[in-house]
Amino acid sequence: MSGQAAAPVVAKEAAPVSEPRPGRRIRLLNSAVPARRVWVLRALSVLGPLAAWWALSASGLVNPTFLPSPAAVWAAGTDMAASGTLWTDLTASLGRIGLGFVLAVLISVPLGFTMGALPWAQALLEPVIGLLRYLPASAFIPLLIIWLGIGEASKVALLVLGVVFFNTLMTADVVRQVPRRLLEVSATLGAGRLRVASRVVFPYALPGMIDAMRVNAAAAWNFVVVAELIAATSGLGYRITRAQRFLQTDRIFAILVVIGLIGLTIDVTLRLLRTRVGRWTA
Repeated sequence: MSGQAAAPVVAKEAAPVSEPRPGRRIRLLNSAVPARRVWVLRALSVLGPLAAWWALSASGLVNPTFLPSPAAVWAAGTDMAASGTLWTDLTASLGRIGLGFVLAVLISVPLGFTMGALPWAQALLEPVIGLLRYLPASAFIPLLIIWLGIGEASKVALLVLGVVFFNTLMTADVVRQVPRRLLEVSATLGAGRLRVASRVVFPYALPGMIDAMRVNAAAAWNFVVVAELIAATSGLGYRITRAQRFLQTDRIFAILVVIGLIGLTIDVTLRLLRTRVGRWTA
């Protein structure tokens, strides 16, 4: 009622915030893992699937023609290595992948850097590159044969087409992530556009560019089997298709293991390079 004094408003006390118990560690999602545990987990990631493979092949549930044992795969690999076919095929595939990947990087890195640094270049090039990256590289095989023949040029060109568009867009995204404040400070200190691009943008974006190369190096291996279907007489992909005709699954598995080991070596090498050139990002 109007004649009565208003009742005082009593503020509710905030609920007390529970404090962590003494000696209790707060585990974060990105908390570091001890080095010894990291190596144990890495060993399990390899030994676990290998043990499952061995157990399944030894159980007899699957015909050895379709799932050879690890021992049979090892024997097939050593047999190909002793005969020299493995080294011939490995050299041929590495040469094609190396040349195709290097050419794709030489094209995509300058193109992606320009797109990421200059807005007008992005507006001009991103639509067409975004369209081309959705076209399957294998769909270009008939055209590549017509244009370049059935020699090495068409195989290398297929690898370039499979990598260049994705690496261009990934490089452009990395360059666009350079902090604008860093660019403004450089301009305030009197640095010109060319100096900012070479001394600020490129070093900042280089670790990300190497990460993009790591991803697309794996994509290059995915295209080698397709590339070596074009009238090839050597190569790991060619050897896989030849083994398939005679149901030599032990040889197919052996070649897949070799490809996996080479891919892992490339990935670790690029990761170490990325860590070395980008220590400030750690």
